[in-house]
Amino acid sequence: MSKRSAEADEFADIRGSVRALCNKFPGEYWRTLDRERAYPTEFVTALTQAGYLAALIPEHYGGSGLGISAACAILEEIHASGGNGAACHAQMYTMGTILRHGNAEQKQEYLPKIASGELRLQAFGVTEPSSGTDTLSLRTTAKREGNDHYVINGQKLWTSRAEHSDLMLLLARTTPREQVKKRTDGLSVFLVDMRLAQGTSMTISPIRTMMNHGTTQVFFDDLRVPAENLIGEEGQGFRYILSGMNAERILIAAECIGDAKWFINKATQYAKERVLFDRPIGQNQGVQFPLARAYAELEAADMICRRAAALFDDGKECGADANMAKLLASEATWHAAEATFSAYGGFAFAREYDIERKWREVRLYQTAPISTNLILAYIGQHVLGMPRSY
Repeated sequence: MSKRSAEADEFADIRGSVRALCNKFPGEYWRTLDRERAYPTEFVTALTQAGYLAALIPEHYGGSGLGISAACAILEEIHASGGNGAACHAQMYTMGTILRHGNAEQKQEYLPKIASGELRLQAFGVTEPSSGTDTLSLRTTAKREGNDHYVINGQKLWTSRAEHSDLMLLLARTTPREQVKKRTDGLSVFLVDMRLAQGTSMTISPIRTMMNHGTTQVFFDDLRVPAENLIGEEGQGFRYILSGMNAERILIAAECIGDAKWFINKATQYAKERVLFDRPIGQNQGVQFPLARAYAELEAADMICRRAAALFDDGKECGADANMAKLLASEATWHAAEATFSAYGGFAFAREYDIERKWREVRLYQTAPISTNLILAYIGQHVLGMPRSY
């Protein structure tokens, strides 16, 4: 964190505690997981026991009752410490759908167990092979049979953490697209207990990626889901998940900000100490200026992320700010990663420095959870009022 932003940070105590926890999981821990493509079970357990993954759950359900601004501070510090919150961050942003649209029975049944760590809600089933980010074109169907259950068929892609989650928040079509009046109608959200379905009517297939992200594709074959697991009103699921998507973008922006801080701290320290041709390499503008620019971009992204989080916490419209925060933060961290890679030269390729690992991790956010071009399209249409481009 910069000296300026640290002076008035209301979450300084939380940040300090998160840093202390992360110090128990140094670079070697993450390098080993990366090499073995393993899930950070010990780290996630430690976060759960410390109460950080229950930050957004109200106190009367066993959580901390904090806002998304506090959750941003938690995830930012994890990444600024060299860790990776992607293994568990979904539990924070999926909370919005249940908290805002779940009924009293659903909240009482699941939230205390999620807060305590008895259950994990880490999987978010939205994206499909044929639709990608065109969510309204998804094909997974949920058909009502009788009064007590739905039958779900279809496939989800890039469903991260499905192998390490007990519950999945699933978006499926309950009314055929040609029968709805509005494009956003006809989709519903379900809370799926994967413990009861895996290996029978649900199959999880891991996808190997360039970084240790634990993502999968999930197949549903006549999956029976109790009708009581429908979140909110049938057919209104798309608008229910929008708030969760805004939360996701804000929280991932915070992670990107933490990553950018990690890169810049690593690079500036190295640039001061590494001497070539009888001078520190940080004296060379070719090294110094890209890092200075990345820092300026980081500070700008940090400010818009804080504003987006404040709007979200106040229950105000934050779509534009959430999208801009994700855009600016993902670009700031990518530029910081590139500048750091260049500053370290050949040493950046050596795994022991963690740079190549973090470099691979942050490249993801140019594409996910929403691509840069789709954010630009959103700004062009919804903020600047230009014609729809897609």
